[in-house]
Amino acid sequence: MLPLGTHVLPFSLPDTNGRVVTLDDYARSRALVVMFLCNHCPFVKHIRDQIAALSREYGSKGVGFIAINSNDAEKYPDDSPEKMREEAALAGYTFAYLFDATQEVAKSYHAACTPDFFVFDNGRGTPGKRTLVYRGQLDDSRPKNGVPVTGRDLRAAIDAVLAGKPPIEPQLPSIGCNIKWKPGNEPDYAR
Repeated sequence: MLPLGTHVLPFSLPDTNGRVVTLDDYARSRALVVMFLCNHCPFVKHIRDQIAALSREYGSKGVGFIAINSNDAEKYPDDSPEKMREEAALAGYTFAYLFDATQEVAKSYHAACTPDFFVFDNGRGTPGKRTLVYRGQLDDSRPKNGVPVTGRDLRAAIDAVLAGKPPIEPQLPSIGCNIKWKPGNEPDYAR
């Protein structure tokens, strides 16, 4: 897992409308949530309503949300940018849903699965100095385990940032579908 305290890692990726999005677009955000999602994963489908609700709730409090799909769209056409546009509309996503065609952003964040969540603080007012305060699961709910989807862990992490408190503990890794790496592009941590 990416170590806590790591500075936010820059990127420049297209959203579902072809607009290029960078971290500069979130310079005024009080906190930043970077999520690795995809369209076809049953774990993401299980929580997508909560993700949409969280982004609306905390977006109104000045928190920025970004979702990144790094899956190999050639082998998994349901994760193509065209299908991402459909999924964003269907799920009610109000945040930028970006496509990482080279998979380099996923590698730099050490993203391993979908969903995977990363929360960065406000960098004491300097966006390029944002540091990682949380990386892990949304909550304990999984498809078919009967636990309600609440977003408890991610909510607690965001609330801690907004209150100026230290990162929450424990931080449990997210569980989901492995990122679908292009052949020969798998990072060492995914082997």
